[in-house]
Parts: sequence; structure tokens; C-alpha cells
Amino acid sequence: MSLAEKITGLLARPNQQPDPAGGPEAPWYLKYGSRVLGIVASFFAILFGLWNVVSILTLDVSCLVAGIIQMLAGFIVMALEAPCCFPCIEQVDQVAGKVEAKPMYFRAGLYCALAVPPIFMCFGLASLFGSGLIFATGAVYGMMALGKKASADDMRAAAQQTGYGGNAASTTNDRAGIVNNAQPFSFTGAVGTDSNV
Repeated sequence: MSLAEKITGLLARPNQQPDPAGGPEAPWYLKYGSRVLGIVASFFAILFGLWNVVSILTLDVSCLVAGIIQMLAGFIVMALEAPCCFPCIEQVDQVAGKVEAKPMYFRAGLYCALAVPPIFMCFGLASLFGSGLIFATGAVYGMMALGKKASADDMRAAAQQTGYGGNAASTTNDRAGIVNNAQPFSFTGAVGTDSNV
């Protein structure tokens, strides 16, 4: 058994469907790497959220609230990425399964939305690093939701196709613009010269 098979066996969820959203299949290293990044991000979010909570000793209430929100975000990400860490709470596996069935962009938006408030409430290294890792996890899921980049031939063929009249010449006339009354470009002279003098 290779190292990659051992790691995927540890990170795989039981009864996991290949891609419930019907989107493009992500590479294995991106799929499991995002899960590992989410687990590490949630650990550091909880740790640095606790550090922000300790800031109540300096009577900084906004950092206290930001630390609590950051710790909650860390617990939510940990519950969604590694529900095996919560064996006593039965609903965690059900909620993680429901979120797993949603499209990738849902998880990306959720993680990015969870990560932003602590950074704005208490800007510092603890909230920036802890919530920043959760935001990075959301960004990776967002990139996975976009899918694989097309080949150069496919992109070239798509650039040559038109959506207006069916032929390539129809996009170059002056009616191809979005605005119907758009004025055509004209040459006014060299830059820096005034033609009215």
C-alpha cells in the first residue's frame, strides 16, 4: 500500500460519492489537500481564537468577540472537514453529509464568509493567520468549483465562435456592442498635441 493510498484512506469519508454536484472531477491531490488544509486551518483558528479571547485582559472587547467567532468558525470547519473528530455529537456527521452534497462553491462561500468577520473586528496576526487559513481553504474550494482549465485548442475554438449572428464577421461591426448608441473609435491625433490651437 503506497503512501498516497494510506492518506486517501484516512481522509476519505464513508459512502462518499465521486461528485454529488455533477461538476468536474478535481484531482486527488487538490481534493485531499483542501481537506488537510481545512483541518490544519481549523486547528490554528481555534488556537489563535483562544489567543484573541485572552485579550480580554487588556479590556479589548472587540478582540474577545472576534476570538469567539474565530473559534466557532474553526469548530465549524473542523466539523465539516473531519466529522470523525466529533464522535459524541451524532448530528455532525449528518450536517457534514448535507454540506458534502452541496456544490463546491457553497462550501467556498461558507468558509470565506466565516473567515472575514474576525479579521475586520480585531486586525492582528492571530486573527489574520487563523482566519486567513480558513479563507485560503475557501479559496481552494472555489478554485475546485471553477473546474479544470480547458486545453489551448478548446479555448481557441471558443474564442472564434460567436454568440450574436452565427458568423465571426458579425462581432466586428458597430452593432456588436452592448450599448446600441455606442460611438465608433476615431483617431484624434498624436498624444500631447492640441488640435484646437
